[in-house]
Amino acid sequence: MRCKYSYLLAGAAWVAAPAAQATEAEAFAADAIVVSAARSALPSNALPLTIDVIDMESLAQQAAISGSVVDAVATLIPSFSPTRQKLSGSGETLRGRSPLFAINGIPQSTPLRDGSRDGFTIDPFFVERVEVIFGSNALQGIGGTGGIVNQVTVGAPKTDGVSGRFLAQGTADDGFSSDGLGGKTAGLVGYRSGRFDATVGAAYEKRGAFYDGEGRRIGVDSTQGETQDSQSWSLFGRFGYQLDDTARLDLIANRFELEGDGDYIIVEGNRLTGLPASATKGNPPGQPATNRTESLSLSLTDTDLAGGDFVSQLFFNRSRDTFGGDPTPIATFQDPAIAPVGTLFDQSQNRSRKLGGKFTYERAVPGFEALTATVGFDALFDKTEQRLIATGRTWVPPTDFRSLAPFTQLNLALFDETLRLAGGLRHEMARIKVEDYTTLAAYGSRFVEGGAPKFSDTLFNGGVIVEPVEGIRAYVSYAEGYTVPDVGRITRAVSAEGVRIDDFLDISPIVSNNREVGFEIAKGPLDASVSYFWSTSKKGQLLTLVGGVYEVQRQRVEIEGLELNVAVRTPVPGLTLSTGYAHIVGRTDSDGDGEVDIDLDGANISPDRLNLAAAYAYGPVTARVQTQVYLSRTFEGSDPRNDFGGYTLTDATVRYVTRFGGISLSVQNLFDKHYITYNSQVQRPDDNFRFYAGRGRVWTLGWDYQF
Repeated sequence: MRCKYSYLLAGAAWVAAPAAQATEAEAFAADAIVVSAARSALPSNALPLTIDVIDMESLAQQAAISGSVVDAVATLIPSFSPTRQKLSGSGETLRGRSPLFAINGIPQSTPLRDGSRDGFTIDPFFVERVEVIFGSNALQGIGGTGGIVNQVTVGAPKTDGVSGRFLAQGTADDGFSSDGLGGKTAGLVGYRSGRFDATVGAAYEKRGAFYDGEGRRIGVDSTQGETQDSQSWSLFGRFGYQLDDTARLDLIANRFELEGDGDYIIVEGNRLTGLPASATKGNPPGQPATNRTESLSLSLTDTDLAGGDFVSQLFFNRSRDTFGGDPTPIATFQDPAIAPVGTLFDQSQNRSRKLGGKFTYERAVPGFEALTATVGFDALFDKTEQRLIATGRTWVPPTDFRSLAPFTQLNLALFDETLRLAGGLRHEMARIKVEDYTTLAAYGSRFVEGGAPKFSDTLFNGGVIVEPVEGIRAYVSYAEGYTVPDVGRITRAVSAEGVRIDDFLDISPIVSNNREVGFEIAKGPLDASVSYFWSTSKKGQLLTLVGGVYEVQRQRVEIEGLELNVAVRTPVPGLTLSTGYAHIVGRTDSDGDGEVDIDLDGANISPDRLNLAAAYAYGPVTARVQTQVYLSRTFEGSDPRNDFGGYTLTDATVRYVTRFGGISLSVQNLFDKHYITYNSQVQRPDDNFRFYAGRGRVWTLGWDYQF
């Protein structure tokens, strides 16, 4: 088990207190944090899980550099793939598989038709910490095959009266281009009176055009969506009531919308000469790409209900992801019954709505206090469809998903907690319902008979933790994760006659397992961990480019890797040096003989990576310099034009606290490195329009104030 705040893991401390004053006991106390995503009130060092926690200060530091939660996670965690720097997160993985993004345990992913927008559903200003659970597991239900990225929103005010904080910052490219300027303002106000408390906030951000290391405007992805040339609004509210000394009721609401301004059109690049795509002023057709998410949850918790800990949550989540229109009419959208082939313009929109509930009760077994038992039940109802909004056609038919899942966990502490045995099971009962529908003309206008196939499976987990000396731990674990393939990609691409959904076996679930061995030490100035993991899926999901659109292939997938993190507090007061390394290998079965024979390509797995960082936190000054080295790699069995050449990026930030608030200056890509993004290097070798450079040097000046 590994659980460290990111300033220990990666040497980041965004705090005003001197780091040199932190004691070893305080470090152990931090290590004993309770992680809500683990569905247990036990401290994380009692669980056979690999966990990282990015606290609010470290998250604010990374958000000042790069602007988003997903960028922060991708920067600090070596086994997370490099981001695309676009609105779409397609191809971004954790340990070679898709993670489940959640807010307070509410799933943000849309696995029935994965729009890959789940990393942009809340402004990081409203996030108190990010809990990352590594590897396949079913703790939060469907979707956690690569792990869980749970964003825990800000807590209730601690004292009576009014409190709050504000943020204002401006961003500019290295040339301070007028259209490259951006800015953000955000505020949060809390009030507490006796048993009642309320917290409300709002954030607005305007992003300008992005420029690469050679001063050229970066090409826009008008179809999948952009973070550049966009505006985002985020509203947050939390209202709580303390029913008694141990019971509390919370209502939490969040609304986030990011909308492209649509001021640019793509300019074709040239892969042969290495010239990346660019952008010029213009009006792309249709509506700009937009991401909108709304969440509402009501939770009741009681830390002493009949001697145990009770957590319940009812939630509603709705998302509407609009994809932009391609300047060249997409062949898939053509229909001669509507317009001559090659002239019909259209664009799609994902619509997803979730209703769910989660209930957990945990307590020590009476008369056998060394054994802690957890029982729970989850219910999820998800309805998703993908429509073509210009012509009103249905691309992905409305699909209803229902999941009912009871689960139980046991945790046994032996020999004064030097040895722990943990394990449990979760029984998933799922149904996918699709009504009769007809595919688009590009697929032959095939009539498909609907159906409601059902699946059920029992998912196991277990592990052993040994802690012979405080601060030194070793663990082994096994956990199974569960998701469904991208059902929408499968149903929309039916091109054969006489298909019945009930007999269409390719929508059977993906069950992945994760086996892991790890060791960690947190003694004195040293904080280090190493883990080796491997996972398999007998019938995994592989995205394959077909006619310009990614479709799903079901193949056996095997992934293994090594992850290493070391942080050392130096004799220099407040100075921490750290490094992290991840090596991941993925293979798949291309010929269906049950044996893996080729590498997973870059659309499905990340490159190896080395992280280096130096952080300083003493008195009113905090500073950090961080470098990510993405190592080159080839993909056996893939087009050699998709091999990855590697690149190295360095960021820096400094903050000074005064009586009037904190002043910060952050620089992304400190050395103004010119590079082609990982995603662009490893996919679409013949596509000169989606050949994107990464951002060059970016300056961010910020001011924050708390009261």
